[in-house]
Order: sequence, then C-alpha cells, then structure tokens
Amino acid sequence: MHLSENEGIEGNTFVVTGGLGFVGSALCLELLRRGAHQVRAFDLRTTSPWSANLRQHGVHCVQGDVTHKKDVEKALRGADCVFHLASYGMSGKEMLQFGRVDEVNINGTCHILDACLEFGIRRLVYVSTYNVVFGGEEIVNGNEALRYFPIDNHVDPYGRSKSIAEQLVLKYNARPLRKKSGKCLYTCAVRPAAIYGPGEERHLPRIVSLAKLGLVPFKIGEANVKTDWIYVDNLVLALVMASMGLLDDIPGRDKERHPIAAGQPYFVSDGSPVNTFEFIRPLLRSLDYDLPKASLSVPRALSLGKVFWAVYTILYPWLNRWWLPQPLILPAEVYKVGVTHYFSFLKAKEELGYVPMVTPREGMAATISYWQERKRKTLDGPTIYAWLFCVLGMATLFCAAYLPDIGPVPLFRAISLFFLRSTRVVRTTFLLAAAAHIGEAVYAWKLAKRVDPANSRGWFWQTLALGFFSLRFLLKRARKARAPRH
Repeated sequence: MHLSENEGIEGNTFVVTGGLGFVGSALCLELLRRGAHQVRAFDLRTTSPWSANLRQHGVHCVQGDVTHKKDVEKALRGADCVFHLASYGMSGKEMLQFGRVDEVNINGTCHILDACLEFGIRRLVYVSTYNVVFGGEEIVNGNEALRYFPIDNHVDPYGRSKSIAEQLVLKYNARPLRKKSGKCLYTCAVRPAAIYGPGEERHLPRIVSLAKLGLVPFKIGEANVKTDWIYVDNLVLALVMASMGLLDDIPGRDKERHPIAAGQPYFVSDGSPVNTFEFIRPLLRSLDYDLPKASLSVPRALSLGKVFWAVYTILYPWLNRWWLPQPLILPAEVYKVGVTHYFSFLKAKEELGYVPMVTPREGMAATISYWQERKRKTLDGPTIYAWLFCVLGMATLFCAAYLPDIGPVPLFRAISLFFLRSTRVVRTTFLLAAAAHIGEAVYAWKLAKRVDPANSRGWFWQTLALGFFSLRFLLKRARKARAPRH
C-alpha cells in the first residue's frame, strides 16, 4: 500500500475512544500533526496526565462511558473514522471484575459499531490483543492464520471479552451504512504486543513499584522464554496506517474490491522478541532496583497466581478501594511472562507498509530517561522489609516498655526482654531510638528543603518512621545534586 503520509487524515474528523490514555493521547496528537480537521478524545475520565497537553493542542475532550449508548452517539456523531482503544481488565485488580470487563469490552464495542452504522462512519480501527489467540500454549513467530483461542478456555475475562469483541468488529466489516448511501463500514483489528514508553500506565509502573518495595522476589519461567513488546510511537504508526488501509476512495483503486485492510487482523510489534525480565533489567538497574536471581517454574507460579486470584475474589467488594494493593501475580500474567509467544508483523508490513520506526534500544533509552526523571521528582525509600522492621520494631518496644499486659503485649514484652534483659533497658532503648528518629527527621526536612523542596514534608514523615533507612536515600540524592554534571 503506497499512500501519502497524510492520506485519509487531512480534513477528516476522528474519534479516539480511551483518548486520554497513554496510547490514545499519543494517537490524538499524531492525527493533529498529520492535518486532521478535528480529533475527539472520548474517555470516561475528565482529566489524565495528558489531558492538559491535548487541550492545548486543540483536541476536543469528550467525557463519557462507552457502555452508555447516548454517550457514544454524542461522541461519534459527525466523525469520519473511529479508533476504538477503550478497554477494561488488562491487568491487576481489574482482571477480577468480570461484569465490568464484559460491559466495557463487549457491550461498549457493540455501541461503537451501532453508532458507526447509524452516523455513516466508514472506518473503524479496533485495538485488540495477542490474547485472542494466546492462552498459555507456546507460539513461535505466529501469524494471523492462527485460530482464535477457544472462548471457554481463557483463564481471564479480559482475553475472552477482547476475543468476542474483535470477532464482532471483523464480522461488521462491509456492512452497509443505515443512511442507504450505498457506502459500507470497513473495519480492521490491530493486535499489539505489550506496550511500553515514557508515561506507560499498565505494565512498567506496577513492575517498578513492586521492585522499589522489594516485592519482585523471583523470575518466572525459563531464561529462553521470549515475548514481544512495542514502543508507543510504533503502535501509533501502525494504527494510522491501518486507518489508511480502510480507505475505499483511493484514486486508481478497483471500486469493486474492498480496501486491503477491510476485515483483517494485524499483529504489530517492535520485531525483537526478548525475555521479559531481560527486557526490564536495564530499566530497573538504572533506578537502582534489584532484579531477582531466583526463578519460579510456570506450574508453581500458576499455583501462586491461583492463590492470589482466590484471595482477591473473596475481597471483591473492596477491589476499588485505595488501600487494597494490586495482587503480586495472577494466572493470566504468569502465562504472559512465563510462556513463549511472539508473532510476525509481516502481514502488516506487506499490506499496510508498517515498519517500526523506533528501535527497542531507542525506545528503552527514552523510557529510562522518563523514569529517572520521575524518580528524581518523587519520594524515594527502602523496601517493604525495612518498613516492617522499623515500624514493628518500634511498636514492639513501645508496647513492651509502657503498656499493661493486655492482648499481645506480654508476647511483645517477652521478645524484648529476651534481647534486652530488663524493662529499664527496653525503655531506654525505645527513648534513644525515638530521639534518633526525631533528630534524623528534622535533619532530613532541612536537607530536603535544599535538594528536594517539593517532597520535604514527605521526607520528614518517612524519616520519622524509618530513621536512617529513609535518610540514606536522601543523602544519596544530595550527593547526586552536588556532583558536577558533564
């Protein structure tokens, strides 16, 4: 397919569902750069890390829910092309919310399809997932000829719902528009690999936060396991080219034939399969976080994932509460990192002209720079083990020194006396430790005023709780601030 860079974009109106998200916002800006008449970011949220920048560039932000038909109709009316990115349940606690997953991924897609037919929208690009064909069995250099993974065998509702939605989208291809104009709706599906880049919301933040707390205790699977990744700019390029592949008014094209991408799925990636833990190693190393050396086999990791699944299913009523952390691992995530599955983008290359423009090395370098800057602006601290040691240790000393024998206090007193021999020594130790923490907290606050003023209050409270375990991170930051830059 040989088209100009802006074919089918200049002068047209686009709707991007999930437009305030990581990929959606990048796509909106690229469409404007290529000369789109109007770009609408349709999203459940009213604000996001990218919303202010989108508005500054002229993107129309439309707040609404894809599960509400009237919201969808309001957003899509008058559009020429729709990119359907909005989804739910990709990872973490969201994966357990079966009802919401189906409501967004299946019902929401049905509303999008109906609105396209109703309002005469002729192009729909659906962002799908590898999971429509992958369900835990090894796939090496797979292609679009692979059959859909059996619906009833999916281990999570996300993969199942996305598979149903993709098949609906492709079945709607070439359906006549309801305005009896003689025109049709043309659809295609883009199946991206795991997405990364500066600001990515799903994969890397969770990995980095777990690594910061020391909660990545093991790698999963063999060292030779490989999966695909795709840099955000490469995915945006693929989506734009997919929309061009649905054009049916290209000069010189046979009018009797459908557009080349019509009714087609496409795998897209950076084209460099790699072990997930090796892929994230440079990022974690640049942030001074440790990558685990121990490995856990896939069957054992699956057993652990099922335990977390069971526990979080019991906690279902509180899944959206801020105090409930993300599960360490779930069964579907075990398969994603522990079983080889990567795909060829040859079909996208031959039919759409897709070739990654950013290499994995360049993409990871940009991602590392983003995370280093993000770390510099936020409060740093020790692993969860240091938190447990300090908080529980100080609480135990206080209980043993001053509280009467109620509840667990006798146990705390026995533990303290085993190490410190007398109540007087326990009390003295607690007072000295408390004084040290207070002194270190005051020093941390004064030092942070110079080297990290935005987080000075946070440094005070964290150091008050953790003492030197916290202060040493601030001292390290102060040394870096004083070091000459080359």
